[in-house]
Parts: sequence; structure tokens; C-alpha cells
Amino acid sequence: MYRIGKEEIDAVARVIESKELFKVNGGPYHETENFEKEIREKLDTKYSVLMTSGVAAMTAALIGMGIGPGDQVIVPGYTYIASAMAVVAAGAIPVLCEVDDTLTIDPDDIRKKITKHTKAIIPVHIQGYPCNMDAVTEIAKEYGLLVLEDACQADGGSYKGRRLGTIGDAGAFSFNFFKVITAGEGGALVTDDEDIFRRAMIYHDASAIAYFGNQLDDIEKDSFCGTEFRTDEIKAAILRVQLTKMDGILKDLRSVKTAVAKAVEGKLRVIRSNDADGDCATTITFSFDTADEAVSFAEKSGGVRPIDTGKHVYSRWTPIIRKRGAFNPLMDPFRMEANKDIVPEYTEDMCPKTLEILSKCVHINLNPDWTAEQIGALADKLIGAVK
Repeated sequence: MYRIGKEEIDAVARVIESKELFKVNGGPYHETENFEKEIREKLDTKYSVLMTSGVAAMTAALIGMGIGPGDQVIVPGYTYIASAMAVVAAGAIPVLCEVDDTLTIDPDDIRKKITKHTKAIIPVHIQGYPCNMDAVTEIAKEYGLLVLEDACQADGGSYKGRRLGTIGDAGAFSFNFFKVITAGEGGALVTDDEDIFRRAMIYHDASAIAYFGNQLDDIEKDSFCGTEFRTDEIKAAILRVQLTKMDGILKDLRSVKTAVAKAVEGKLRVIRSNDADGDCATTITFSFDTADEAVSFAEKSGGVRPIDTGKHVYSRWTPIIRKRGAFNPLMDPFRMEANKDIVPEYTEDMCPKTLEILSKCVHINLNPDWTAEQIGALADKLIGAVK
């Protein structure tokens, strides 16, 4: 969480005072409806749905895309486990892919992992670093695949002038405590595809008919049993305020990152970016020639190696590696008849390039409110850590 205060308190107060906390009622301020409208305008996309979390948005997007049993979805080996779990929640099988030196999905390895069962790719803008979306979308077009952008760590970022999450067929965002903007928890799905939107709306909210009113009358063929990822007016009110702060937060983060990078230039090696200008700059990441150098630097600088971030590394995705897709075996995609011939053999060393890259890098988290003195002190500490 970066910036939150009196404006958010006032937003929560107006909802409580209205006594209309339920999204479907809307109340006098229609917080959810207005947030969805405002994020569409901010990102320049046609449709949006506010949900309870990023994984909810990803799961609903996959359902909206028609992904299910018998399908494979390519997921990078460096992302939070939720990216793979969303695939399993849809009944499909995640296929793990290497990342490259940008820490994002490796287009060359995507091609190697495509089979006749592949239906979608999930490029993950990890740590706010943009994926090579030109390459991803080119591959998707060539093979007739769908693209779901996991922008859960990249609220507001961009790639060549387009907002992350709006370049593929759909995008998912997270608003939990650790993200660029936050309501404690929350997520959003955006898309320009009306069919994906409508199916995701139905799936994410068991009361979708109430939300849509008579708008479902002409899409009866799409009616099906969904789940409950509906959020409330309080979170939406907070997020409306946070959304107004997002670009300012990103501007200041980028300024801080530029200053840190300049201060350590010639002393430390910043990782390559697919679009440095679109990077969210929540993190500055340095690469080293050996894992031992990275370990030493992390210990002295207070940074963290990506390889040490637990469930963000595929080798620590215990439920995936052990093929435990559901408590009830009949509901487990790894045991479903439709998937019997398409489940990979998951091993902890199946993406060796990813493990090597992650072991030789160190993340340093940044703050948009640091002063010049704080930036200078950090730079001195970082330089000192390599001496």
C-alpha cells in the first residue's frame, strides 16, 4: 500500500451513512457501477467487472473464454501460484513455461510448449514489469490462442503506450494490500470482448440476473451456474479514490527508480525491460553473474532474490506439482477423463532457465514518497553492498 488517507475515509463514510452497502442496490452513489465505468475510461477498454480478488478475475476470465477440461493453458514459472490455480479452477491444465532475463514469459519457450490442446497463454506482468506483448500476441494469432494478461502486480502499467491488461483478449488486476492501488482486497476483469464479459459476469455473481435486470433476456443460451465473487460498495468507494491516485503513484515510482538507477550506474546491472517507460517501477531488480553474488548482495542490501519468494516460484507450487487440483477427486482436473492425456509431468527442475535467472537476481522495493536524501541513502547502501 502506498497512499491512503482522509479521502478514502470520507468515501467509506458516505457509503455507511447511505446505509446502502450492497452492490446490487447501488445506493445513491452507485460506487461499484461508477468504479467500473471509471476504470474503463482510465484503461480505454469496453467492459469491466469489479470482483473480490485478482484470482477471481482470472478465473472468471478463463470461464468467459470457454476454457475448461481438455484444454491446456501456458503459464510462466515465475508468478504467484494463483495464476496456475485459476487455470485449475476452470478445469484446465497449466503448462509451465520459462521466463527470460526480463523475468517475464519467454516467447521462445511459449512456442515449445504449444500442443494441439493449448487454448490460451497467460503472460504475467510480474513486479510491474511488462511482458513482450508484441511477441505474445503474434504467437497467439499464429496458433489461434487466447491471451489472458495477468496484470495483478501491474495496475496502471503500460506497454508501448497501451495499458497492461488491455492488449490481450482479457486482463485481470488485483487490488490487495500489496498492489499499486488497494482496498485491502479486490480485483477486476477488463475486456473488449462482449461474450467474455457476459459469461464472466454470470460466473462471478450468482445474482447476475439481478444485476443485469432484463439484460440477460437475449442471452439465455449463456445461463449457467456460477459462483460468488461479488464485491461491495465500501471497497468500490475506496477504489474510486485510489484510482484517481494511481497515475501519480506510478509517476513518482518511476522518478524514484530512475534516480536510483542513475545513482548506481556503472556499479550495478539493472535487468533488461520490455518497456522501461511502461514499467510500474514498484521494484528495481539487479542481476549478477553468479547466485553467490546475488545472495551476498541480498544479505547486505536488504533485498530479496526472486528464487526465495516462495509461492511465486513454480517449484514451490505444491498443489500443482503434486497434482492436487481439488479436495474431491471427482472434481480434480488432474484426474478428469478429459485431461488424462494432457497433464505434464511436473518436477521442481522442469524450468531450469527460470530457476537460474531467479537465483541471480535481487529485488529492491521502492516507495513513491522517498525524498532525495532517502534515495541517496539507498544508493549508498546498494553500492556498499557490492564492495
